[in-house]
Amino acid sequence: MMTKTRWVGKPLKRKEDPRLIQGLAHYVDDLALPGLRYAAIVRSPHAHARILGIRFAAALESPGVVAVLTGEDIRGKLGMVPVAADLPELKVPPHPPLALDKVRYVGEPVAVVVGDSRYRARDAAELVEVDYEPLPAVTNPEKALEKNSPLVHEQFKTNQACLWKLEGGFPDKAFKQAHRIVRQRFTNQRLIPVAMEPRGVVAQYDAGEELLTVWSSTQIPHLLRTQIAAMLGVPEMRVRVIAPEVGGGFGSKLNVYGEEALVAHLAMKLGRPVKWIESRRENFLSTIHGRDQINEVEVAVKRDGTLLALRCRIVADLGAYHQLLTPAIPTLTGLLLLGAYKIPAVKIEYVGVFTNKMATDAYRGAGRPEATFLIERMMDLVAMELKQDPAEIRLKNFPQPKDFPYATPTGVIYDSGDYAAALKKALAQVGYKKLRQEQKRLWKQGRYLGVGLSSYVEICAMGPSSQMPAGGWESATVRIEPTGKVTVLTGSSPHGQGQETSFAQLVAEELGLTPDDVIVIHGDTKAVPYGIGTFGSRATAVGGTAVYLSLQKLKQKLTRMAAHLLGVAPEQVVIGEGELFVKGKPRQAKKFLEVVQAAYVAKTLPPGFEPGLEATSFFEPSNFTFPFGTHVCVVEVERETGDVHIRRYVAVDDCGRVINPLLVDGQVHGGIVQSIGQALFEEAVYDENGQLVTGELMDYAIPRAWDVPRFETSRTVTPSPVNPMGVKGVGEAGTIGATPAVVNAVVDALRPLGIRDIAMPLKRERLWELFQKKRAR
Repeated sequence: MMTKTRWVGKPLKRKEDPRLIQGLAHYVDDLALPGLRYAAIVRSPHAHARILGIRFAAALESPGVVAVLTGEDIRGKLGMVPVAADLPELKVPPHPPLALDKVRYVGEPVAVVVGDSRYRARDAAELVEVDYEPLPAVTNPEKALEKNSPLVHEQFKTNQACLWKLEGGFPDKAFKQAHRIVRQRFTNQRLIPVAMEPRGVVAQYDAGEELLTVWSSTQIPHLLRTQIAAMLGVPEMRVRVIAPEVGGGFGSKLNVYGEEALVAHLAMKLGRPVKWIESRRENFLSTIHGRDQINEVEVAVKRDGTLLALRCRIVADLGAYHQLLTPAIPTLTGLLLLGAYKIPAVKIEYVGVFTNKMATDAYRGAGRPEATFLIERMMDLVAMELKQDPAEIRLKNFPQPKDFPYATPTGVIYDSGDYAAALKKALAQVGYKKLRQEQKRLWKQGRYLGVGLSSYVEICAMGPSSQMPAGGWESATVRIEPTGKVTVLTGSSPHGQGQETSFAQLVAEELGLTPDDVIVIHGDTKAVPYGIGTFGSRATAVGGTAVYLSLQKLKQKLTRMAAHLLGVAPEQVVIGEGELFVKGKPRQAKKFLEVVQAAYVAKTLPPGFEPGLEATSFFEPSNFTFPFGTHVCVVEVERETGDVHIRRYVAVDDCGRVINPLLVDGQVHGGIVQSIGQALFEEAVYDENGQLVTGELMDYAIPRAWDVPRFETSRTVTPSPVNPMGVKGVGEAGTIGATPAVVNAVVDALRPLGIRDIAMPLKRERLWELFQKKRAR
C-alpha cells in the first residue's frame, strides 16, 4: 500500500487547464484536413413509419454535393450497431446505421448527404424526399406492455425486451412478519445528457497504407476501434481511433453510434476525409438518453424502524433500439437497490420495454442514481410512517465497520465502509438539531423550510471482467525517457476528470520527481496499449492502479541499477527526491538522471538486466469498489411562487484515498449540479405521437448558475482493499447522492401540507399548485 504523501493528496490545479481556458486545445470540429467533405444526416420526422421510397436526385444535383447514401446503399456493406449487454432471453433487434424498411423513433437516420461544405450538405439534405406511411406509435412503457399496443418490432410479437429477476433472503416471509409495509410508486424521468460538446466524427482513409483514421468524441477509443472494424469488415490493425479533447460525455459517449461507422465508410468510399458534427437538436434526438424508469417499491419494517425486506418492480423504457449497454443499465439499479442498509431480503423484477423513442443507456451514475433515489425516498417515507427522525432510521440500519466486506442479498460485496461516520459528520457540519428547531419556528410563521438527507453507496471502478460486457481491466505503460522525464500511456480516456494531473502526481510520488516531469498520453489507439476506457468512475481506481503497478516494476529496475552503481544490495536503496541513496546513508547517492542514463547507455549493467526503463501493466480488479457518503440539502420553498431556494448543501463523501482533493471536489460539484437538474428542472418529454417536445434548450431546462448554491464538501477516508492505492472513485458520487437529498428536502418542507411524495422534476408550477390546493380546502 502507498504510504508517502509528497504529491499524493495535494490540491494541485489541473495541468490540462491552461490549454483549455486559452482555447489552445483541439476538439473534433477543430480538425481541418485537406479536401475535407462534410456529412449531413436526413432524419425521420416520424416516431413510427414505413419507408415507401426515397428520392434524392435533387440533393445529388445540388452544388458541392458529392454523394447521397440510403440504407439500401450500405446494406451488406456496413454491419449493425453493436450491443454488448447480455441478459437471459434478451431480444436484440437489428439496428442499421441508416434505416431500411421502417423508422422507429423521431431522429432515426434515413440518409446521408456529403458536400464540400457543411452548409451545402445541410441544404441538400433538405431536398431529400422520403415517402412515409405513418404507423401508430407507443411512448408509454406501461401501455407498450398492454396486449393491443402497437409493436415497435413486429418479429418479437411483444414490446417486452427482457425480464430480469433477482431474489435474496426470504422476502415473502419477511413481509408476512412485518409490523408495517410502506409502499410508493416513483418515476425516474427521462433525461438528456446535454454534454457541452455534441458528438462529432472525422474519418480519413489512406489507401496507400490501407489505414483508416477516425477522430471521435468518445469515452472508449479502443472499444470503438474494435467495433468500427467489425462493422466495416476490415482488419482492426488497419483502424486507428483518436479521441481528442472531449467536451463532456457523462456516459453519452460511452457508446458506438451508427454515425461513427457511417462516416468511416464514406471516407473509404470517397477517398476523402469526411466530417460530421451533431447539431444540438440532433444531440437531443439521437444521442442516448438516461434514466426513464417507473418503480413500484415496498419496504417491510418493524415498528422500531428495523428494515426487514424490500420488493421492487422496475419498468424501464429502453427506447426503440439497444445501444451498447441499454438493457444492462437497469440491472445496476437492482444490484444497488438496498443502498447503505442491512436489509436481509430482497425481491426485484425488472422489465425492459421497447418504445418509439431514442434509446436509453448509461448517463452519469447509470442505474445507481435511480437505486439511490428509490431507497433514500423510502427511508424518509418509513421515518414519516413511524414518526421517527430520518437520520435515526438510517443510523439504526447501517452495517457496522466490522461487518465489511459486507455481502448483500443482491449478490454484491461492499468492500469497506463506515456509513455512520459520514452521516454523523454531515449532520454536525450542517447543524442538524438547530435546523430542526428553526424548521418548527418557521412552519408556525407560514414559511416552509425542509432538510433532506441522502446516505448513498455506489458501485464504482468498473470492474471485474467477469461482471463486464467488454472487459473490466485497464492498461498502462510508464516509460522513463533517457532525459529523466516520464511518459505515461494510459488505456483510460479521461475527458475532464483530470487524470493528466492525478496520474502525474502518482508518478511524481513514486519516483521522487515533480508532476511537471510527467506527461500523460491517452486516447490514441496507435500510441497507447489497448484499454477499456473511462466510465463508471474507473479511470483512477482501475487505470491509475495499472499506472501504479508499472511504477513498481520500474522502481525495482531503478533500485537494482542504482545498487549496482553504488555497490550495495538493491534492498538497501531508497528513492528520494531526484536521487537514489543508500538507506541510512543519504550522502551515498546517485542522481536520478545518472541512474536512468546508465540504464539506457547500458555500458555497466547488473547481470541479466534488460536495458531501458519501460513497464506495462494490465490491472484486473478482484471486485468493484463501493464509495459512499451522506448529502444534506436545506431548502426553503416559496409559498407564492413555488420557487425552491437551496439555502445550504453539505456533502460528505468517502472515495477512499484521495490523490487530488481539488479534482475530487470538482467531480462532486458537477455531479450535484446534474442531480439538482433532475430533481428540480429536467425532463425529456415525448408526446403521444412520439415527438420530442423538449427538443432544444429553449424547452429543456438545465440548472443555471443562480440555481446552484455554494457547496460545502468534506470527506471521510476509508481505503478500499480492492487495489493497492486504496482509491474508490468519485466521478458519479454527486449525481448519485444529491437527487434524493434535494427531493427529500422539498417534501420535508411541505410536510405541513400533508405531502407524502412529489413526482420529479419538482417544478415551481407543480409546487405552486400544491399550495393552491391547500388554500382551497
